[in-house]
Amino acid sequence: MLVKGRKVAGRGEAMTAHYAFGPEDDTIIKHRLLTRTTTTRGEPPLKKLQKKFTSFTLEIEKDADNYNDCERLSKAFLQEMTTFEIPLLKSKAVIDANLREKENFTELKDDINRMILQAQADIEDLKKQLEESKIERQHKEECEAIRRLIAMQPPRSETEKIISELENEIAALEAENTAGSRTLELRKKQFALLLHVVDELQNTIEEDQKNLIEEMRSLTEEHKNGMEDGVGVSEAMAVD
Repeated sequence: MLVKGRKVAGRGEAMTAHYAFGPEDDTIIKHRLLTRTTTTRGEPPLKKLQKKFTSFTLEIEKDADNYNDCERLSKAFLQEMTTFEIPLLKSKAVIDANLREKENFTELKDDINRMILQAQADIEDLKKQLEESKIERQHKEECEAIRRLIAMQPPRSETEKIISELENEIAALEAENTAGSRTLELRKKQFALLLHVVDELQNTIEEDQKNLIEEMRSLTEEHKNGMEDGVGVSEAMAVD
């Protein structure tokens, strides 16, 4: 039924595309279908039926003894009416079929609209699922990258061993640093004492030098005075 409806709908769309009828044309076509005034050849069926009916009524109204003619015209009229009725029945069957087909098309249209709405809802759900899948995939990729980085690192036991060795080295360096600081402090004190001793020694040497210079001056003056005294005595002895 769905396939049939789609095919008919396709033909209808094609007819709409190629044949554009106005309201007046629709009225004329409807009138011709109802009156059966359109025929491919000969007189229209309704006119023929009208002529048969007119001939039959005129024959009945005559006063002459024309029973056979009336019977003949009556049969001809009934036959023409049957002939005219058959297309009407066919048209009615076509109309009923078209109405049923219209109902089918309406149901099909409603089904299609429901399917469209459902498809739109499904598309929205799929979009949300796609976004969630993208986020989940990104998280998985990040976790995989972290896992690879972790896998590249050495085992925990080896890391703990390295940390222990580094802690021992740090402790040794701290002890060495403490010893070096103590040694440096001792050397500072020794150097300060040495500077103090050198300063004292320098002061002592300067004092000794001053004392020595004073003594040399004193000796020089005494020697000078002694020489002057000796010269005076010699002169006195020479005078005598």
